[in-house]
Order: sequence, then structure tokens, then C-alpha cells
Amino acid sequence: MYSRILVAVDDDEISKLALDEAIKLAKDQKAKLCIVYVADEYIPAGEGVPVDFKQHEKSVKKQGQSILKKMVALARKQHNKVESSLIEIIEPNHIAAKIIAAADTWHADLIVLSTHGRKGLNRLLLGSVAEEVMRDATVPVHIVKGK
Repeated sequence: MYSRILVAVDDDEISKLALDEAIKLAKDQKAKLCIVYVADEYIPAGEGVPVDFKQHEKSVKKQGQSILKKMVALARKQHNKVESSLIEIIEPNHIAAKIIAAADTWHADLIVLSTHGRKGLNRLLLGSVAEEVMRDATVPVHIVKGK
């Protein structure tokens, strides 16, 4: 039995499938649901590319808050025990670690994520946040694969 379910979302349609699954599980288990969005503010160093870091950070946060607001509204139509959190990162390749840390801090007993299910070279080049979370999380991880 799960009492605290954390679902990580982004602006991808597959993420909505994960949210739908998390809502179903939360309703079935009468569990609290926490929706998190990782605002990846990292900008790789580039030669001669001027970047307004403050504007970039503001833009990423604004986009994340907008996505969270939309996902929370969808969840609250079906379930009343919904919280949310915007997680900011400024270091490369730390998304999985931040999701796991959020789950630990919130005392989640299940993490729900989506995955594209990439294979071969695409998986090697792009990596898999879901795979890293599954490998390192201390609680069960429920993966929703895109269609």
C-alpha cells in the first residue's frame, strides 16, 4: 500500500501519461500525490555565445511553474490530495538525483516517471533519467512508457 506518491513531469505528452497513472494509483491507494518539475537551468559553456543568465533562469522557472500549474489543475479535478514542487538545478546531468532527493525529502514511497523507451544509439546519446532513477532510488519506481 502506498501513501505518498511522487510523480515527475515535464512538458512532454508522455509525461501526462505518467501523471494520469499516478492519479489513478493515488486515488486507488487513497494516497497523497506530489507533482514535481525539474527546472534545468544549466547552460553548457560555449565560445562567443552571450547569455543573460538571470533572464534564462527566470524563463526556465516561469515555464516550470506554468507546467506545474497545468498538471496540478488536471490532478485536482480527479484527486484532492495534491501538492507540487519546482526543483531547480544548475549542474549538468543531475535531474535523476534531484528527483530522488525530492522523493526522499517528501518521504515518498513510490516514484512515477515516464520514459520514451529509446533504444540503441539514441538511448546511448541521450541517456535515460528514468533508468538512473530506477537504479538509484530507495523506493519502488513505476515507469510509464510512451506509446
